[in-house]
Amino acid sequence: MSPHVLAVGEALVDEVRRPDGSTAEHPGGSIANVALTLGRLGREVRLATWLGADPRGDLVRGWLAESGVGLVEGSDGAEHTSVAVATLDEGGSATYDFDLTWQVPAQALPGVDTSAEASAQVGGSSALAVHTGSIAAMLEPGATQVRQLLEAARTTSTTTYDPNARPAIMGSAVDVRPRVEALVQLSDVVKVSDEDLGWLYPDTDPVSVAREWQRGTPALVVVTFGGKGAVAVSDAGEVEAVAPRVEVVDTVGAGDSFMGALIDGLWEHDLLGADRRDALNAVGPATVQQVLDRCCTVAAITVSRAGANPPRRQEVGL
Repeated sequence: MSPHVLAVGEALVDEVRRPDGSTAEHPGGSIANVALTLGRLGREVRLATWLGADPRGDLVRGWLAESGVGLVEGSDGAEHTSVAVATLDEGGSATYDFDLTWQVPAQALPGVDTSAEASAQVGGSSALAVHTGSIAAMLEPGATQVRQLLEAARTTSTTTYDPNARPAIMGSAVDVRPRVEALVQLSDVVKVSDEDLGWLYPDTDPVSVAREWQRGTPALVVVTFGGKGAVAVSDAGEVEAVAPRVEVVDTVGAGDSFMGALIDGLWEHDLLGADRRDALNAVGPATVQQVLDRCCTVAAITVSRAGANPPRRQEVGL
């Protein structure tokens, strides 16, 4: 199998309820959105997810396939396709309620096949990066499976994580915080929003939290600040990027498209794969600046249109 990114997590249907009372259904899910962004940016990407064999599942599968995202075998084993109800306020920001079940398809798990050849394929030995986060990393039984997969994948792949907190389904910040911190320490790259850090660590400066996280395993921790841009923390110091000014339609999928662009940018600079971990740890500020600027551009295009609709490579001028 050729080099690719393996994304592990939820794909679902977003039922979007707008302030004027209108509703619409869009395929989505945090990890699916990241995979979709990578596919639209021209990267080979596979998604290990949990869909039903139903019309909503068909909607999601068609949406992913149209952007070149391949599904890991067994990703259609759910009794029904999960739904997230996204209620938008007048500014386009979303709050969520969920009808969701989640587990990792058996074919993506370590130990399913114990042959030497299969053991080398944990997470996909040709997977340059394994990405996870959000609900998939917190909701059982899949959360334990995700952690096991990340642990195994570090021998072959760059591991990336976005907490993308959903309090409505994850529980209290006090309970979630140690689980997030454990996953941060299994990850080479972490992207997190200032809103998530505000929930996890009330009254604490988000960049201070990023500095603390980065002192552990991660080579790079990026904090996003919505329309204000982002700050990246690495051993080389801190880099800030300013988001382009756009008219916001809604923010659905914005952080996920930023995450996808982050993985894409690191791939562009040959910084993905376990054998490139030292290079990633030594990444310089000029490279980080280039990657962050691209991420902000991708996210800005996403918020300028309805739903999780990230740009294709040519729209970003690449």
